[in-house]
Amino acid sequence: MDNSNKKTGLIMEGGAMRGMFTAGVMDVFMENDIHFDGAAGISAGAIFGCNYKSHQIGRTIRYNKKYGRDPRYCSIWSLIKTGDLYGVDFCYHTVPEKLDIFDQKTFENSPMEFHVGATEVSSGKIEFHNCKDGKAKDVEWMRASASMPFVSRPVKIDGKLYLDGGITDPVPYKYMESIGYNRNVIILTQPKGYQKKDHHNSKLIKMLLRKYPAVAEAMIERPAVYNRQMEEILKREENGQSIVIRPPESLGISRTENDPSELEWVYQTGRVEAKKRLEEVMDFLGK
Repeated sequence: MDNSNKKTGLIMEGGAMRGMFTAGVMDVFMENDIHFDGAAGISAGAIFGCNYKSHQIGRTIRYNKKYGRDPRYCSIWSLIKTGDLYGVDFCYHTVPEKLDIFDQKTFENSPMEFHVGATEVSSGKIEFHNCKDGKAKDVEWMRASASMPFVSRPVKIDGKLYLDGGITDPVPYKYMESIGYNRNVIILTQPKGYQKKDHHNSKLIKMLLRKYPAVAEAMIERPAVYNRQMEEILKREENGQSIVIRPPESLGISRTENDPSELEWVYQTGRVEAKKRLEEVMDFLGK
């Protein structure tokens, strides 16, 4: 396959703890020296996907299994006390700076671009940031990308407020294509044929997000946006434009799953699917 002048991309959907599937896929790729020119992550795809650029095999599953049940990591206690279900200080400072250190230097020195998307609350539109050095501003963009509405405070960056990128662009393949990435491997966290159901509580969403009406509208539209993306991704898969790796069936875990055995099972499912597709992926990327 002639892959000259082709920019290769890795695109990672969110899905909170379904992201352990993505972690399993990523680790198999890194173990087999599969490199991409760039990557893009949304929500969990951002906060877990950064470990690809820092080349830290096993880090995502390791710290989630070890600290997932710590109330400082994720708990109603954290939500009541801080306004964030996932504790900001613990998740974004204590863990990566002290307990399971994020390799910022390797991240900074990696030639792979790493783009994350977050929803700007006043417009209800997606905005992207290219994380180059893994320092404070990049971390804030990753946090913003994963700040789920209703259980997170908006993240302020350069005078703007941001929430979860998955509200407006669950799988950022079009963004990557728009900046020149034309051979993409897409990791999804739902099985083939999955469709989001329409909201039947739009009034409640508007009430809970009354401070951010554009975000409320985007939330209401999200099922239609997601389902349209799945149709377009399937077409890209069928015509050989992209490779799509997804779970063979529903992972059956909650977004806040913290049982280490369940997280390990989802992670191993990702590893199995990646190994099945490894030769195909390497040929697709011209490795």
